[in-house]
Amino acid sequence: MSRLWVFAGGKLAARTAEQYFAIMLLLSVIQVSLVAPAALFLESWREFFGRIWHYLNDQHKIGSISFQVTALVEGALILALAVLASRTLSSLLQRRIAKRAYLDPGLRYTMGRLTQYLIISIGVLLALKNAFNLDLTSIAVLFTALSVGIGFGLQYIAADIASGFILLFERPVRVGDRITIGEDEGDVQSINLRTTVVATNDRISIIVPNSKLVSQRLINWSYGDPRARISIPVSVAYSSDIDLVTRTLLEAAEEVDNVLRDPSPKVQFLKFGDWSLDFRLLVWTNRPRLHTQIRSDINYRIERLFRQAGIEIPFPQTELRLRGGALHLDSGDRLVADDKSGDVEPLDRSDPSHSSS
Repeated sequence: MSRLWVFAGGKLAARTAEQYFAIMLLLSVIQVSLVAPAALFLESWREFFGRIWHYLNDQHKIGSISFQVTALVEGALILALAVLASRTLSSLLQRRIAKRAYLDPGLRYTMGRLTQYLIISIGVLLALKNAFNLDLTSIAVLFTALSVGIGFGLQYIAADIASGFILLFERPVRVGDRITIGEDEGDVQSINLRTTVVATNDRISIIVPNSKLVSQRLINWSYGDPRARISIPVSVAYSSDIDLVTRTLLEAAEEVDNVLRDPSPKVQFLKFGDWSLDFRLLVWTNRPRLHTQIRSDINYRIERLFRQAGIEIPFPQTELRLRGGALHLDSGDRLVADDKSGDVEPLDRSDPSHSSS
């Protein structure tokens, strides 16, 4: 009986070993069938990425300039970081300076702009050095060649850029100044590298090249002494009393907003005109940017006070005389000519024999 059990147990163990071996063999086949393609796939991708990395780090040439793609990417990142840092530091510097009340906004803007241009210039140099492996001497030669090309083909743009730096350093025109260029007048909003933006009273932005602000004549109402003198020309009839005209003009300048009492207003008798006596009223203001409104307020008062005082403002008149006589209107509003004998003769406008001199 015991032998039978031993035989049965051995047979069962042998069957279990066979099954175990079969399972292990199946797992090995499955492992080989899955791992081998995966290994081949990973090997192919590794080779693919290796080729790309080799291409990116390989030296390429365009003419006599050699570069790497990875170096170009690094140079672009350096330039982008320089632009971002320049804007951030420029804004931070302007906010810090704005807390100092004794510094005007124009100086704050100038320092911010110069800081931004300096950081961008350093970033451009570092980007060129890293991207093309150029030393400073090569970069200087490159910029020299570019300057020659700019001098011939882009001289106006180069003049605008140079004028922009002149405006930032010399500061004849600052941000916030009130200027007049030709027939245009407005406030300076920004001074950029090539152009300056001027906002008029109509809220229209005028783009002015910087070279025009440096080379041409302009009026800066905010430069130097904050006070400015405003001249208002006035003409009156020859029959007017000049003393009364003087007193009336001085009275017109009184109690006008933004007109200073010291220096006091002044009236000047300019000349004897063709049909009028010409005066001008001189007033001072510490708000020169409002000169247009100040003129308007004073002109309103002059017209009202002249009307009350009976002072006549003349208009151009022309007296036409004929040879041997004169012209006048009769009761019927007809144009008639008086001859030397004193006879009155209606003037026929279609008759070519009547000529004027």
